[in-house]
Amino acid sequence: MSQTKPATKSRTSKNSVSGTKSRGRQKTGAGKTLEVVFDDNRLLSALLGKHDEHLALIESHLEVVATPRGNIVALAGAQEECETAKQVLDDLYDRLSQGLEVGPGDVEGAIRIALSRGTKKADSKHSYSGSVRIETRKRTVTPRSAAQSDYIQALLSKELVFGTGPAGTGKTYLAVAVASAALMAGKVDRIILSRPAVEAGERLGFLPGDLREKVDPYLRPLFDALYDMMLSDKVIRGMETGEIEIAPLAFMRGRTLSNSFIILDEAQNCTQEQMKMFLTRLGEGSYMVVTGDPSQTDLPSGTVSGLSQAVGLLGDLNGVAHVAFSDADVVRHSLVARIVRAYDQLGRKKSK
Repeated sequence: MSQTKPATKSRTSKNSVSGTKSRGRQKTGAGKTLEVVFDDNRLLSALLGKHDEHLALIESHLEVVATPRGNIVALAGAQEECETAKQVLDDLYDRLSQGLEVGPGDVEGAIRIALSRGTKKADSKHSYSGSVRIETRKRTVTPRSAAQSDYIQALLSKELVFGTGPAGTGKTYLAVAVASAALMAGKVDRIILSRPAVEAGERLGFLPGDLREKVDPYLRPLFDALYDMMLSDKVIRGMETGEIEIAPLAFMRGRTLSNSFIILDEAQNCTQEQMKMFLTRLGEGSYMVVTGDPSQTDLPSGTVSGLSQAVGLLGDLNGVAHVAFSDADVVRHSLVARIVRAYDQLGRKKSK
């Protein structure tokens, strides 16, 4: 995408109103109108979205009514919600002014981060359009939740990072993005992808083919993320030259991994012994990321997950970071967050 000349910040004016109508939706009761004025009309079409779909998302999530008029968006509703909606629009406008694209997922990410600023856990450093970003060959990746912002900063500054939490929070995707950027920048010589070969009761021996064909299904999410960040011929060539290596966890023993970006995915399926073995492979000039969801272990009943033990034992060490995601950080379909929440509630009931 071609770079757009940075635009001036939006301006705001306020007036008291009641019940404003927008795209067929009626908001009842008295509230406030907050008018957000944008200086660069060239960015407004992308800001509002096709058929104003981005405004519709803001209305739905924040319970405001957003009405575009020329270069103004009027926000009607409770004052706090209007201020949050304004922050979302400002963040998206800044993003566009920096030459980045805005889609529905980006809008939801901006909403999620804006809402996090209003919680006790929020930090002013969480900015959707701020400097926390990953530049890869094919795309620019930015955080879509406060936890993702913390995670990216940890990936860029620590030698060992644990990312734990439910599916759909971006743990693996962001790790691969940072690994791709590091390889492209010459910060590391290779990317090493690994997973324990234990999932949903299956074992490698049940799959046909050679070792490469056996492990491919287990590493497919990592490959998908790689192809999202790198040109396909670069990925294929990297596999042939060893710049990108698939290393099943069982084959790690005895190795020292230097000048590498190493990702261990689905680490909740590691035993304590496997996790210790893996972590002690870290060599000079290397970075290691361990991701997993402790609530979805496929280890035999009664076996303690090496991931849970390692986080508790090592999480506070110098050079180590642990970022815990929750269902609030799920960036897949909104139904995924509700599914995760339902299973969490079931787990809590069983534990009682």
